[in-house]
Amino acid sequence: MGRWAALGSVIGARAAGRLQASAAQADPRTVAARVRFFGADVVDPDTGAVRADRVVLSWVGCTTYAFAVAGSVFLLDAWVPRLTSTGYVPATAQDLADLAPEAIFIGHGHFDHAADAGRVAEASGAVVYGTAEHGVNIRAQVADSTFRTVALGDGTSLPGERHEFSVGPVEVTAIRHVHSAPTAPERPGGSAPFFPLPELGALVRHPPTLAGVLQSAARLNDPEGGSLLYQFRIPGFSLVWHDSSGPLTEKAPQVFDVFADLPPTDVQIGAVQGFNQITNGLRDPRRYIEAIRPELFVPTHHDNWFPGLTASAATYDIRLRGELSRIPTDHRPNLRPLHDPLDYVNPHRLTFPL
Repeated sequence: MGRWAALGSVIGARAAGRLQASAAQADPRTVAARVRFFGADVVDPDTGAVRADRVVLSWVGCTTYAFAVAGSVFLLDAWVPRLTSTGYVPATAQDLADLAPEAIFIGHGHFDHAADAGRVAEASGAVVYGTAEHGVNIRAQVADSTFRTVALGDGTSLPGERHEFSVGPVEVTAIRHVHSAPTAPERPGGSAPFFPLPELGALVRHPPTLAGVLQSAARLNDPEGGSLLYQFRIPGFSLVWHDSSGPLTEKAPQVFDVFADLPPTDVQIGAVQGFNQITNGLRDPRRYIEAIRPELFVPTHHDNWFPGLTASAATYDIRLRGELSRIPTDHRPNLRPLHDPLDYVNPHRLTFPL
């Protein structure tokens, strides 16, 4: 197929008719979804195959990303925000299923990260990777679920536990860490508290629908189930993604050494918003960056994903740049801010040629 990565029998089997095994007659919904999320220059218009010489991520609000890498299509988390507004993020759970992903990687099990995972996995045949608790809770989202889950540790796992595996040509490391949580202000030299005032504009312009409220409200009490950070590697590129940044300084400082032991990271997509910012500002995201040392940092979980309680990503820009300025220049990553709503489902912001 030349420059196009063959979809192969794996997707053909798991997508169960969404892409025919020969890839000659792709479901037009899958082709359209992949073109929209990854770009027309990355997707074969006939087969829906994605280019193997491009890595593309498309942001779907909060910490969910569609991820094309080495000819494979993955989801990082699986939830489209719609609890207090519908349409602010221009995507649906069905759109995620239409991508026919091979795998869904769950960072943790709260509703704003995993509430659509069961529906998408059941519709697409994607394998769900996460802790054992994530698998149980996501299976419970769908009656008589048939999709497969892979457990990366369980309730007995300790912070720093590391899992190594491959999904097709992509090598993956998953590391148990901790969810964001408030801790006492660090003194001396701590980061100043920060929490932007909530914005209501998205709620007014994109009011919630009853269906959106009911679908999300049913998952509001879903447990965390443990938090995982992932590194994805192919020759010439590596990505770290984590959907929470916890107070490892107080709770599990040994995990920083586990992060530092990872192979070099080109791009880190890391959660910025967290419960600890009310006492320690953006210290925790900075500490993750200092340990991982990426070339490029992309903030996430900093948008207006819950209008009425959250604010837009732009409100974090000045404070985040100030926090990164505390990192020595020889280890300070470049910063690529993503702003809502313009950067939702905008693959051109995160396309990396190999």
